[in-house]
Amino acid sequence: MVNRKKRGLVMVYTGNGKGKTTAALGLTVRAVGHGFSVYLIQFMKGSDTYGEIVALRKYLPGVTVEQFGLETFVNKANPSPEDKALAARGLARAREVVTAGEHDLVILDEVNVAVDFNLIPFEDLMALIRTKPTHVDLVLTGRYARPELVRQADLVSEVLEIKHHYEAGVPAREGIEF
Repeated sequence: MVNRKKRGLVMVYTGNGKGKTTAALGLTVRAVGHGFSVYLIQFMKGSDTYGEIVALRKYLPGVTVEQFGLETFVNKANPSPEDKALAARGLARAREVVTAGEHDLVILDEVNVAVDFNLIPFEDLMALIRTKPTHVDLVLTGRYARPELVRQADLVSEVLEIKHHYEAGVPAREGIEF
């Protein structure tokens, strides 16, 4: 852990465009380059074949990664009990990791979507933010960041979709989307 005297930030990457997780991973690389300890928790993702997971484990073994999701998409209208249980476990783990204060940067990937899908209570996420040790930087990614979270955060970047190759019928591609 880097001994830093500055206040840790709450950073949100949200919006309908592609690149929120990618931005958080870029921040991970930058932080590791400066000797920071990084912990990445992914909500609603459960495959260890995603390119970022393979690369982090191969090239940045000091970055801890945990996933709390299934390999299938969550049905927003009817999430499975397992989807809900995994998200709850992910939030509990995030609470442990954040409040322990042992990592300089903690990333909660897709947590905003987990809240929007009612997999975890928004109030519990806000409580986690309020209990964050002052030196920990916390990143929250995913579409649908609530206005209260946006007001609370120190930095909010909205990724705006202007054009996407899906519209032209190009499917998700290995190395680009996953």
